Parts: sequence; C-alpha cells; structure tokens
Amino acid sequence: MAPFTVPDILAVSFFVLAWAAYAFLLERSRYGSDSLSARMNIYREVWMRRMLDREIRIVDTQIMASLQNGTAFFASTTLLAVGGTLTLLRSTDEAMSVLATLPLGIRNTPAMWEFKCIGLTLIFVYAFFKFAWAYRLFNYVAILLGAMPSHHKSDTPEAQAQVMRLTRVFQSAGRHFNRGQRGFFFALGYLGWFISPWILFASTAAVVIVLARRQFRSAAWRALARSESPGP
Repeated sequence: MAPFTVPDILAVSFFVLAWAAYAFLLERSRYGSDSLSARMNIYREVWMRRMLDREIRIVDTQIMASLQNGTAFFASTTLLAVGGTLTLLRSTDEAMSVLATLPLGIRNTPAMWEFKCIGLTLIFVYAFFKFAWAYRLFNYVAILLGAMPSHHKSDTPEAQAQVMRLTRVFQSAGRHFNRGQRGFFFALGYLGWFISPWILFASTAAVVIVLARRQFRSAAWRALARSESPGP
C-alpha cells in the first residue's frame, strides 16, 4: 500500500484550499465586510468612544480582564491539545492495533498515521501562536485603555486619536483570536482524515458550512444588522 493515495492527496489539498478560501472570504473580500466579526468591530469602536466619556472606567477594565482570561484559557487548552497529539505520535503501534480491531475499515500505515498526527500538531501549534499573540494584544489594549485621557478631554484631537489607536489594536486582537478559534474548528474537520480521505472531504465541507453560517446567517449576525447599529 502506497503511503498516500490519490484520494488522500486530493482530500488534504481540498482541506488546505477550503481553509485558505474561507479565511480570504472572511478577512479580505468585500463580502466579509458584512460578517459577524466585521459587525462586532463596529461595536468595539463604539465601546471605546463611550468609554472615553465615562469618568469611572472600572467596568471597562473588568470586561477587558475577562477577555484576557478567555484568551489565556484557549491558549493553555491548545498546549494540552499539542501534548495530546504528540502522545498519539509516540503511540503509533498501540493506535494501529486499536484501529485494526474497529469495524470501520480504517486502513493506515505507520508512516501515514505519523504524518496525520504531525499535521494535527501543526494545526494546534498555529492556533496556539494566534491565541498567544491575541493575549499579548489584549494586554496592549489594557495599557492603551489606561493611557486614555480623562473624560474632561474627550473632545480633544489627542483623545480622538487615542480612541482610534486603541480600536485598531483591539480589532487586531479580536482578529487573531478568531484565527485561533478557526484553527480549532478546522482541526475537528481534519480528524476525518484519520478515518478516510472521503470523510475528510465531508468533514471539511461541514466545518466551512457551519462557520460561514455563523458569520453570515446566524441569529447573532441578524441581531447586529447595520440598520440597527448604534451611533458613536
């Protein structure tokens, strides 16, 4: 049995292209400018502008702390996932023995199994870097929030420039966090390859459909319709 069959190569190519195409659609295309993430970016700027007019900003710092904690949780979870995939890589013989007893028709050589585990590890490593960078950016947002001028100077050019500076860093943090979560979702689709390349086709398509629906047709997307966007 050859290490990789034609369906394997086609399925992995489809997986990579689907991930890249979805990321491009969401972040680079005109269609993505109306996604749920893009609509949330509007509210990030609204938050910063309204926070500028508040004298007491304790609630804002508490919200920021919760965002940092959530990002740290995902980053630490990703490290656990990396450890789990490395354990699978070290337990190739045991995994092959277990799979051979299952009535699923799974056919893997040790080389194929190890390659699949390495691919899954790389996806989680990518997600970890995205979550770690998002956490760092949220720290920067907290620092910029602390450097925000007082509400007495909210109408000054300095304050308005600080709002836009803070908003851009805030949006960048959210974008990298979303990329890390996207890595998690596509890792679930990648698991289909451990069964069959045909399952990888189906699981990848399912992930793209679910993510696209959440970004462009979900209840949250409708709730943040542009016609209902708040003013500054």
